Amino acid sequence: MSSGVRAEGSVPLQVDRMACTGHGVCAQILPRNIALDAHGYPIVLDDRVDREEGDTAIRMCPARALYWKGS
Repeated sequence: MSSGVRAEGSVPLQVDRMACTGHGVCAQILPRNIALDAHGYPIVLDDRVDREEGDTAIRMCPARALYWKGS
């Protein structure tokens, strides 16, 4: 997980676990940051995500379960 120190251009990404339906699109778009558990639900490995890549993942999530922390 995150140490609280943000790399330049990165912001914390969160998953709404109640909204998530396990499509796995987030892990395909952000493979360095998100892995999938045995049931296909995301595990955030590192919440420090590039803003542009994160925006794409948020936009492509079929369940609208991704969001920027603090938003």
